[in-house]
Amino acid sequence: MHDLLEGLKAVAEPTRLRLLALLARAELTVTEITQVLQQSQPRVSRHLRLMVEAGLLRRYPEGTWVLYRLAEDGPAAGLARAVDALIDKDDPVFAEDAARLAAIRKARAAAAADYFAANADRWGEIRALYLPEEAVEQAIVEMLGPKRIGTLLDLGTGTGRILEVLGPRAGRAIGIDTSHEMLSIARANLERAGLAHAQVRYGNMLRLDPGALGVMPQADVAVLHHVLHFLEHPQDAVAEAARLVAPGGRMLIADFAPHGLEHLRESHAHRRLGFADREVRAWAEHAGLKLVQTRDLPPAGAAGAQLTVKLWLLEKPKGAATRRAGEAA
Repeated sequence: MHDLLEGLKAVAEPTRLRLLALLARAELTVTEITQVLQQSQPRVSRHLRLMVEAGLLRRYPEGTWVLYRLAEDGPAAGLARAVDALIDKDDPVFAEDAARLAAIRKARAAAAADYFAANADRWGEIRALYLPEEAVEQAIVEMLGPKRIGTLLDLGTGTGRILEVLGPRAGRAIGIDTSHEMLSIARANLERAGLAHAQVRYGNMLRLDPGALGVMPQADVAVLHHVLHFLEHPQDAVAEAARLVAPGGRMLIADFAPHGLEHLRESHAHRRLGFADREVRAWAEHAGLKLVQTRDLPPAGAAGAQLTVKLWLLEKPKGAATRRAGEAA
């Protein structure tokens, strides 16, 4: 009863009701919220603090930014959703907030598009070296099979593309990345795709901090898509991801088979030139996982293509213990 009463008290104020309706539709910074509500930052921050303390909202640090979103778990999360459902969105106040939110989303999308366009040539050089990315995505979908995914975790999410591809089959989808620019692109892409249940967070895949990420549910499927070749010690990322996979859950790795394109080290910051099955199998065993399936996706005769993409599907046995990255076996 105490939690319910505290939640009701926390939302029973006009500005806080507007905040609840707003943050049920988007995750926003304090600056963006002030732009929508047209109120001062100290006033908005005070209301946000009260709602976070009541469990209605979640606060997610992202470098020097802090983002707010409606709570998805905890005693007050259901209350937040119930109150939001009762709000008349045609009310002039809420309608004006929605219009200003749409303008912010449009500006976000434009900024993301500009960044993507500025780097398109660099990304295009890599993509020209292997079969079309659409074929890789289709192979990932096929390898995971038609089963619904409870919680999807995409580490090194980049533009959020894997969340777009697999998100419609997931009950909840979370992407992690260390690039603010990429997270901005991912948010714009997820909003455009209408995947309200998908979200992205700032975080280091080698040491995922629950305090920064909020409540992190165990993943039914974790994906590492074209990220391991950037890492000095990719096995640490596999071990850390394995810690977040639920017993009986799966991990899918998509990366390159061993190759000799040395120029990728200097021109594209690749630390590793592909991975062999025995390497991935050893990482899996150390992390308490089992390698259950592999698949090769050769260039298939595409002009200039030289890289073979590999898919590895790992499984976490029920009851298996896992270790944090860097811990001894």
